[in-house]
Amino acid sequence: MQFLEPIIGGIAAFLVGFLWYTTLFGKQWQALTGMSDEDAKKDMARTHGLSLLMMIIMSFALNTFVINAHPAELQTFGHGMFHGAMIGVFYAATSTAINYLYQRKSIKLWLIDAGYQIVMLAVSGGVMAALSI
Repeated sequence: MQFLEPIIGGIAAFLVGFLWYTTLFGKQWQALTGMSDEDAKKDMARTHGLSLLMMIIMSFALNTFVINAHPAELQTFGHGMFHGAMIGVFYAATSTAINYLYQRKSIKLWLIDAGYQIVMLAVSGGVMAALSI
């Protein structure tokens, strides 16, 4: 099942993104990026497909190098969430911040995008750790 964990973790991350960028922050995100509804619909299959692939790759790295570095008895949903969130905070959010600082993007946009990175990595980590039992 170990090879399926990153795929399932990536799908979980993708579902978080769907909720995050539609229900929770979609309109705010569109306004802050200047993206119209028409722009958002362009090339949607490629954008979503490649995004899912990137989430699977991130999940693979999180699972292989962090979660599976711990004994199986420690691999719980909460433990996986903790490690995913820490990767989100200390790598994804900070990397995004560096890019946004140079691009002069707003703190609100960073909070939306970095917040998503933290939450989706936490959920992915939790799901994969729970599956590893």
